[in-house]
Amino acid sequence: MFRSGWKNLLLGIPAIETTFERRGFSRGSLRATRHLEKVGQAFLHGYHSALNTSAAVTLESQIDILDSDFCGFAYEGAAMSLAILDWLTPWHKGRFRAFLKAAGSRHVYMAHVGFGWAGARLGLPVELLLPAFNNLMRWLVVDGYGFHEGFFHWKRYVGQCEAPRVEGYTRRAFDQGLGRSLWFIDGADTQRIPSTIAGFPVSRRADLWSGIGLACAYAGGVDGEAIQVLATASENYRPQRAQWAPFAAKARQLAGNPAAHTDPACQIICNVSAENAAQITDAALMDLPGEDAEPSYEVWRHRIQTCCAELTGVAL
Repeated sequence: MFRSGWKNLLLGIPAIETTFERRGFSRGSLRATRHLEKVGQAFLHGYHSALNTSAAVTLESQIDILDSDFCGFAYEGAAMSLAILDWLTPWHKGRFRAFLKAAGSRHVYMAHVGFGWAGARLGLPVELLLPAFNNLMRWLVVDGYGFHEGFFHWKRYVGQCEAPRVEGYTRRAFDQGLGRSLWFIDGADTQRIPSTIAGFPVSRRADLWSGIGLACAYAGGVDGEAIQVLATASENYRPQRAQWAPFAAKARQLAGNPAAHTDPACQIICNVSAENAAQITDAALMDLPGEDAEPSYEVWRHRIQTCCAELTGVAL
């Protein structure tokens, strides 16, 4: 097993890598830019804390010093770090699974997204990551993979609208993660984002809007007026966009890390409070069917979309 110094030398990620200047991202408002760069800083805080800490309790105490707005991203980064260590030291596996049972249990959604980051960082085929996870969580892993590819390789996947080399539902889950990355790439600029999505093939736009909705409600960075602009611009994809606001609310409710921006996002996007939005995801999980016709994850999403469509008076 690597000593901490060697881990940092081989696997460390410089703080500059998540800055807008380094990534070449579009700058929206100064407020949004600063907020989203703090998200990146929190992610790297969790990532490097996990590199240098073996005890779950110690790791949790290091992450939970962050503001509640940002600690979920730190858990995502920690999950990425532990998953990478598991892959690179197969004689000492089990870090990620132990994390899920301990410090990461309240951040289960973010942890699986972080696992997807790890796979993308190591250049592993995304299909190789899926068998180890159940029919719900595996698609969050793919979502994380798509976010990583957009964040670090946006000129290919966004600038050129390059499609990932995957097929079927895996491509759709990838695009949901890619959509989340657009929130950062376009600097949470709700005037710019619709134009960026319009550059993609029509078949991909609904899933990209799903990712935008989640990033808007979970990561935040803009005020209610900007969210309303986004809601108006995405009118044709309202069910897909709205479905992710409940996901964001549930992730924060489960983790116990509420953020002031999540409730107004849920109110504007799907016409309910963050608390009620979280309950929608719970109800939609009941009695999910098997994988015969389509992924149960997609059934879950569609149920949430249907409920949100009813609340907002928009037919699917």
